[in-house]
Amino acid sequence: MDKRTILSYIDHTLLKPFATWEMIDELCSEAVLNNTASVCVPPCYVGRIHEKYPELNICTVIGFPLGYETCAGKVADTLECLRLGANEIDMVINICEVKNGNYDLVKDEIEKIREVTKGHILKVIIETCYLTDEEKRKMCRIITDTGADYIKTSTGFGDAGATKEDIELFREEISGNVKIKAAGGIRTAEQAEAFIEMGCSRIGASSVVGDINA
Repeated sequence: MDKRTILSYIDHTLLKPFATWEMIDELCSEAVLNNTASVCVPPCYVGRIHEKYPELNICTVIGFPLGYETCAGKVADTLECLRLGANEIDMVINICEVKNGNYDLVKDEIEKIREVTKGHILKVIIETCYLTDEEKRKMCRIITDTGADYIKTSTGFGDAGATKEDIELFREEISGNVKIKAAGGIRTAEQAEAFIEMGCSRIGASSVVGDINA
């Protein structure tokens, strides 16, 4: 797979809590230069990026990285990020409610965010490292039913990131309408290519662009 093809799958990511505007600006310049799928950035920078880089596809995160904010808060944050210029939303599910077995609440939250993101891409982060295989399978079915665009493995802030086994599980359970985003621990072009070949349509990574251009 050539480098340009790999880059077209990359959500070029910087979500560190100490990310400065200088760091974000550099990330965006790299994304434009390398024609990545998007930049994935903290919500506080969405408006500033949209103003300076109107051509850039901006992805931001909701309920990140722990997912246990209220549903109303997540919906309000989503609406504000879209207003500021985000095109794609990566939301973290309420993992607490998954562990409580309250799947109706988890589904309802995703549906509410899906409703306000119509016309935009919605990716649902389930943080696989905290879930059992049965919980992962249940979330695959819920995400399929809600009409979200992607299921995403990880925030990159959990105990582990994307794995081959989880991608295989996703492919068994999701419908053809739901795509897969792998994130967490993917640092090289070789790793990114491997996940693409497994069937992932997006790769969340902070260092793959640098690895390709090294």
